[in-house]
Amino acid sequence: MAKKELFIEHREQEGDYAVRRPGAPRASATEPTQAEAIERAREIEPDAAILVERVRNTDRGSRDKWRKP
Repeated sequence: MAKKELFIEHREQEGDYAVRRPGAPRASATEPTQAEAIERAREIEPDAAILVERVRNTDRGSRDKWRKP
């Protein structure tokens, strides 16, 4: 069985953080802070791998997008 994943994405226009399942067209939940979104993701799917969006430039010029909290 494949490991379940949940993504925490910052939504700039809305100013909040979305908890999203892979391939889902809509967020499972939204929270005002990243910490609250991570906590909510753990409530939704306790055994899931939670991946947090962190976009930054690396020294190689590519984007580093997802990390585990």
